[in-house]
Amino acid sequence: MPEGDTIYRAAVRLGAAMAGQRLVRSDFRIPALATADLAGERIDEVRSVGKHLLMRGEHWTIHSHAGMDGLWHVLESGRRAPVPAHTIRAVLATAAHEIVGSSLPVLELLPRAHDLDAVAHLGPDLLDPAWDEALAAEAAARLRATGAPVGVALLDQRAVAGLGNVYRGELCFLRGAHPTTPIGEVAIEPLVALARRLMVANRDRTERTFTGDTRRGRRTWVYGRGGQPCRRCGTRIEDAMLALEDGALRQVQWCPRCQPEPQRAEPLPA
Repeated sequence: MPEGDTIYRAAVRLGAAMAGQRLVRSDFRIPALATADLAGERIDEVRSVGKHLLMRGEHWTIHSHAGMDGLWHVLESGRRAPVPAHTIRAVLATAAHEIVGSSLPVLELLPRAHDLDAVAHLGPDLLDPAWDEALAAEAAARLRATGAPVGVALLDQRAVAGLGNVYRGELCFLRGAHPTTPIGEVAIEPLVALARRLMVANRDRTERTFTGDTRRGRRTWVYGRGGQPCRRCGTRIEDAMLALEDGALRQVQWCPRCQPEPQRAEPLPA
């Protein structure tokens, strides 16, 4: 699933093509929006909020969430999108570009005056331009209030917006926390500060890295490296499934030496 830095880059790319431009055509290919016509609507800005994307117009906002596979493509007029036609959910045309949304599980039109209600449930966005000590403190308080293991709390978008499976695994490793460590036993403020630093560092990179090395296969400490030696100590990286509050399972990796398991935690299933 795209994480906050990926959606941020998408907003920048879409904003460069759309902001200040009027739509000359719109084609929504989902039943709920089949009769919607935004031709003539000027798009004022495109912004990301966590994993959500808002194309904010004069009167209407196009709100989307990418889910696991969703993408927005910016194409020169007349070019075909590099995706199967049956996955296309929206085509938005300006004088110079076609913006094509594919495989979007969430796509809706909202009145501009109330569009931020769609993201009001989210915790502080790690890439919020207005990020300050108050937002950092709110994010820490919300994480603490989850009462969940750190590996679950970091994925709770109501606590802090933008983090996904990759960031969760890398943050836990860098802070030396086993994913099942209760959030109350983790130094939360430094964790939030690190999450913000990493997200900002990666937001303008095409190749996200947590190690500082942008070469393929060298960018993560533990994510996607189950069974391989830890880059720090050489111990075999463990790989298991961790249940979230909604019952969904997410793959998680950790180093058993660098991230010792809390004694009273139930071991993760193999």
